Amino acid sequence: MLTVTYPEVGATAGELPAGYHHLRAERIVGHGREAFERAADDLLSGAVQRRAGATVRLSEVPLRKGTHVQMRLRVGPLTFKIPCVVVWAERTAESCGFAYGTLPGHPERGEERFEVRLTPSGEVAFSIVAFSSPGRWFTRLGGPVARRVQRKTTERYLEALDRTTGH
Repeated sequence: MLTVTYPEVGATAGELPAGYHHLRAERIVGHGREAFERAADDLLSGAVQRRAGATVRLSEVPLRKGTHVQMRLRVGPLTFKIPCVVVWAERTAESCGFAYGTLPGHPERGEERFEVRLTPSGEVAFSIVAFSSPGRWFTRLGGPVARRVQRKTTERYLEALDRTTGH
């Protein structure tokens, strides 16, 4: 059994740990129960990552705590392996989300949390919270480039659920 490459498992649910790059993003991606349910289904099936340009293999669908996530992402001529494991997953009537942590071989060390919420006003809000630091020699060397790739990928994740809900 592979273990995550960072000690702060679950920290994306609260105060983000010091010593990492922090990322927070949120977007309204739809309105109403139907839009929320479609977004939640897509979130737990890996569709968000696929629409963002990654090749995704999940050990089980819908994903849940313990699901292994094997992604590949192309950046220009390079392809990166991105192994993760789901460290938290939950679906309720008003929220749905998961967080995955990095496994050995991932370019970064850290955790990323994806959550959709149906607000009292009926809006479907999609939020992403992450903390990370370089996990491989090439991400240490290419620090500013790695941050740009992370920001662009986050934007693609947010856009992926916009397309799901027709927002």
